Amino acid sequence: MKFLDQARVFIRSGDGGAGSVSFRREKFIEYGGPDGGDGGKGGDVVVECVDGLNTLIDYRYRQHFKAKTGMHGMGRNRTGHRGADVVLKVPVGTQVFEEDGETLIADLTEVGERVIIARGGNGGFGNAYFKSSVNQAPRRANPGQEGIEKTIILRLKLIADAGLVGLPNAGKSTFLAAVSAAKPKIADYPFTTIHPNLGVVRVEARSFVLADIPGLIEGAHEGVGLGDRFLGHVERCGALIHLVDGTGDDVAEAYRVIREELDAYGAGLTEKPEILCLNKADALLPEDREEKRKALEEASGGKIEIISGVSGEGVDRILHRVADLVDAARAAEKAEREAENADGEDEGWHP
Repeated sequence: MKFLDQARVFIRSGDGGAGSVSFRREKFIEYGGPDGGDGGKGGDVVVECVDGLNTLIDYRYRQHFKAKTGMHGMGRNRTGHRGADVVLKVPVGTQVFEEDGETLIADLTEVGERVIIARGGNGGFGNAYFKSSVNQAPRRANPGQEGIEKTIILRLKLIADAGLVGLPNAGKSTFLAAVSAAKPKIADYPFTTIHPNLGVVRVEARSFVLADIPGLIEGAHEGVGLGDRFLGHVERCGALIHLVDGTGDDVAEAYRVIREELDAYGAGLTEKPEILCLNKADALLPEDREEKRKALEEASGGKIEIISGVSGEGVDRILHRVADLVDAARAAEKAEREAENADGEDEGWHP
């Protein structure tokens, strides 16, 4: 299945049905009076988060969605039937934006969440609504209210607990394949990964989801290479694993490039806990390891882990550190959610 994480969709909610102008006509009833019913409400446009989807590919081939118009009112005070809704089914982690791409309408993070993004028009009143003591035979009815039409942007941000970042060919896909059952494409040339991959990592009794995104290069925030559009998939992560290619000429420069791109992207990525790893240690001599570890340590000012996704050296130690960070992030999120629920609870009736 082709991976698609962004789609532009045109939507239109249904128009309301028109009210009816009708009069009661029955044998032996001389003054029946008005009995025109109201029009039915137009259908809504709803976005629903469902299980079983992991891409927005459905919206590549269909970009127009229109809800049904409400039925018109009829005589004998019959109200028109409500128009059918149109439901856009999206995967977990989808955000809905206005056409400008910046105004957030909804953020769907749990299966079953539904949000109405365009309400259908109300039905018009029939002539029975306008009946009064001074106007006993009104010959007017309202048309239905028009629906709302606009263009929205659907943007998928994968729900992952930890994310892999680094330059192209830093060994991110190899690392993901080594620690999970995921089978990303692996080759000896840059930009092998052209769309994000997810893998479930198990550390003893614990587990977390690890995301591998395409590599960044200098100027990615300006659209160079594949750009930074895939960084949105690690915005929700509780920790980042920053892999630096140990076989590169300048590991400090490689680290600096990625940190500058994360800072230019924003969204708090530079504030997330980061585990910095000197990767491909199996291809380094002992003296080269120490030299590059010191250079990277001086550039970052933090602890450096020496690992190899191929031989497995240092990988278990990294996974335990990531699992601890993920657990801490989950605990903080749970505490925040409980605090919000406590603030919103009804304190009960007081005289």
